[in-house]
Amino acid sequence: MSSTIKPVPAKAGTQTALRALPAVCCPEGDSVALQAVKGIKTYARIPFSSLEQREAETVVLLSSEHTLANFSHVLRAPNVRVIALSDKQFKDPRMDGGVYTYLPPNIPSTLMERAVENALDHIHLLATRRDVNERLAGATKEINDLNLIGAALSAEHDTEKLLEMILTKSREITRSDAGSLYLVEEAAEDTEAVALASPPEFAGAKLVVSPKVRTKKVLRFKLAQNDSLNVPFREVVMDISDKSIAGYVALTGDVINLDDAYHLPEGVPYSYNRKFDNNSGYRTKSVLAVPMRNAKGEIVGVVQLINSKRDFESRLSSPQAVTSQVVSFPIRQQELVASLASQAAVALENSRLYEAIQRLFEGFVRASVIAIEARDPTTSGHSFRVANLTVALAEAADKSETGPYSLVRFSRDQMKEIRYASLLHDFGKVGVREEVLVKAKKLYPAQLDLIRQRFQFVKRSMQVEVLQSRLDYVLEKGRDQYLQNIGQFDAKLADNLKELDGHFSTILQSDEPTVLPAGNFEKLLDIAARHFQDFDGGDQQLLTGDEVRLLSIRKGSLDDNERKQIESHVVHTFNFLNQIPWTKEIRNIPEIARGHHEKLTGKGYPNCLTAPEIPLQTRMMTISDIFDALAASDRPYKRAVSTERAIEILQMEVKDGNLDPNLFELFLAAKVFEKWKTEPFPY
Repeated sequence: MSSTIKPVPAKAGTQTALRALPAVCCPEGDSVALQAVKGIKTYARIPFSSLEQREAETVVLLSSEHTLANFSHVLRAPNVRVIALSDKQFKDPRMDGGVYTYLPPNIPSTLMERAVENALDHIHLLATRRDVNERLAGATKEINDLNLIGAALSAEHDTEKLLEMILTKSREITRSDAGSLYLVEEAAEDTEAVALASPPEFAGAKLVVSPKVRTKKVLRFKLAQNDSLNVPFREVVMDISDKSIAGYVALTGDVINLDDAYHLPEGVPYSYNRKFDNNSGYRTKSVLAVPMRNAKGEIVGVVQLINSKRDFESRLSSPQAVTSQVVSFPIRQQELVASLASQAAVALENSRLYEAIQRLFEGFVRASVIAIEARDPTTSGHSFRVANLTVALAEAADKSETGPYSLVRFSRDQMKEIRYASLLHDFGKVGVREEVLVKAKKLYPAQLDLIRQRFQFVKRSMQVEVLQSRLDYVLEKGRDQYLQNIGQFDAKLADNLKELDGHFSTILQSDEPTVLPAGNFEKLLDIAARHFQDFDGGDQQLLTGDEVRLLSIRKGSLDDNERKQIESHVVHTFNFLNQIPWTKEIRNIPEIARGHHEKLTGKGYPNCLTAPEIPLQTRMMTISDIFDALAASDRPYKRAVSTERAIEILQMEVKDGNLDPNLFELFLAAKVFEKWKTEPFPY
């Protein structure tokens, strides 16, 4: 500071009063500035030394560049403007930048007052702009935060997680130490029997009695959070009344904002229950309770926040902490929570709707599977078991830390996709003729009955022929000689009948399907070569060519045409599933389901896909499908095999290159096959 320039002394008793008012001052010793200040009558004068303590707008008059340099840290404050009384611009650009305006030293006092007024207005304008910008930035941040929270709420479909998020976010934006969330629900009040009048066409019939359930709205204490205490929580259902804070808000829709829950406004119907505070040692002070309204304006819940804190990270572990940290909820926070509560109510309803749709879809899937299996009761439970096996195998791959599947990870949606694809993989069987679908043997029952009748006819014909030959012998040789040779006739008939029964036994044996290719069918050709005469004397084969063809099927019970019909169920499944507007999270269901009969070697059906074209999820389903088909309960066309035998057959398929060897190893290592009869996985 210059030794010749000192602050102008303030008048006695005015310093405190003038501290918050706009004022002017100048350095003592600056005679030019001092003379100008004396001419200003509109604004108060203050000592130059008080500048550092002032927050109000202040104009400093000076004529020395040197003074500005010495006091630049004070004179460049946001609430200070410098008017330089000089005919020349200051030489130092840095000092020149600190000058609001230059005025002649001998400027009239009226003009000087006008310049001071403009400088003070400039300070106020910039301060106002800063304040507006800060408020705007704060409001923008709040809006962005609310938008982010709203997006997060909308994206969460798990109701329990959603409720946690609603309460957590409400506490975060209000810096609340604790909070509770209540949901409005419908509860049965009582039931009465209502008689429904019979239609006229059923006059005299007994009246139908239908139960009529009356309901009432109740409030469920659903969730509680507390940063300072770890307390046990138990859901409680209470009547909605104005006796409690949450009940009052749910009943009236009004917002409650209390500075101190222990000192309620006079005349309010509600009270605060101190039981929790008394038992835990907690102190509930400021309270904000806001209704959650849906798009229809209906109240679906209440968010109650407790103890807004100066510092959100602080813990209210003592009365002193409560006194120093807890503040009232500002109106702005109340508005933010009200906005958030509205978003939360809509998100909650959407979540409930999503869950309802999920339940509806689950019901549709189950009904579809039951409809499929109703056409073939012998395969009942197959789709559910295949789903269990496939999901279990997918979980095993997801948990692999080493090996070819160490990088494979399935999301919850992908697991759901696998489950639905497995459940619906055989839906296309609804498009297959039922007689083919349930064909138990190589021959249809009617075909076997026809062969049986044919053999019975041949037997009867043999017996008639023997009787005729006996009669002819008696007439030709006489009774005595006939009696001597009667045994020959009986033996011949018995041999012929035995041979015929042997042929029919061969047919019955050949009619049985096998799991693996098997059978020696040369005897069938020998039987087909046998002929007999029908009623009209026509020559007929004991077995027709078509019957020989069907009985010669080496594996299973279906001929090529029937097998194609069965194989078409995969195409029907894909076409059906492709018609459903799946969400993007599970849109691969049709593609996964349609490949469950494909083989890695390209020998599968319907598209003869090779390994690179078959999704991993489908490969899993293929192993599961084959295992269940082998080891499940008996089917008409095969006997169930043991788990060990089913695994052996799968190993043969792996050896032939048809199945994924790595997945099969995982199938064994994780003992997935042990989970095929468990309850369905809840994806």
